[in-house]
Amino acid sequence: MNIENIEAFVYINHYGSFNKAADILYISQPTVTARIQSLERELDSRLFDRLGKQINLTDKGKQFLPYAQQILQVYQTGKQQIQSRGIVPNELRIGSTVSVSNYVMPNLLIHLQKKYPDISFKLTTGTTDLLIDKLKAKEIDIAFIRKSVNPAFQSYPFCEDPISLYVYKEHPLAKVGRASIHELRNETLVFFECGSLDWTRLHRVFESMDQKPNIVYQVDNLETAKKLVIGKAGICFLPTLSVQEEVESGSLIRVEIAETAGIALRTNLISLNGENAQLIETLLELGAGVIHSLD
Repeated sequence: MNIENIEAFVYINHYGSFNKAADILYISQPTVTARIQSLERELDSRLFDRLGKQINLTDKGKQFLPYAQQILQVYQTGKQQIQSRGIVPNELRIGSTVSVSNYVMPNLLIHLQKKYPDISFKLTTGTTDLLIDKLKAKEIDIAFIRKSVNPAFQSYPFCEDPISLYVYKEHPLAKVGRASIHELRNETLVFFECGSLDWTRLHRVFESMDQKPNIVYQVDNLETAKKLVIGKAGICFLPTLSVQEEVESGSLIRVEIAETAGIALRTNLISLNGENAQLIETLLELGAGVIHSLD
């Protein structure tokens, strides 16, 4: 049984489209169709029902799917063990979201270079969608992104960065150290929005307020948001890793809000399946230490 046929089957089911699976696999749509037809002949069963543009698994397809996923996973794991372990490139091309690039990568790269002194590093900063496209095109080797599900990638949880309310040191809430979300209704808010789904939970908390929050400033840059708060323009919910220096210097004070406890930005480390296993293992070990040192 051809592993490429199984791969096409799993990808079509995941994306719900022959064309999308072809794009992800970097092959033509007729090639994807041919692979499914070959697999259906081998299994002597039709795997998909096609109703216009809609594609659904047949009963036989549903029965075969978990086995196909397991076969593909075992193959990719074996490939990873054989091809990647012990192989270290001369240059590691890393993609990273802005917050990780600014607040995690400097320490992480220093530790990584000590571990691998013969490697050079190239860092590309961008959005999650951009980095995923670059990884698929093999323009980068690994990427630190917001959580994303894609069967073409191996994905590893890297860190969770708690989102908390921060105020300037002279603010009345700085002395108290805690407040309810409803106490913020008369506060001027700076709202940092990074486009991540993790912020959806914060929006839902705002919706529970008895009146809409007074959001005067909406910004997409963490440094801008921090400077507005330090300049007493308002108060702001910010990721913890972005404010380490300001908290240590006392220019920003964390205020505990019970309703937002547990909200965090989640970052995953991804790579193409079966590639750079040794470096990824090292990055996860180093990352745990770097993040812990910033807590």
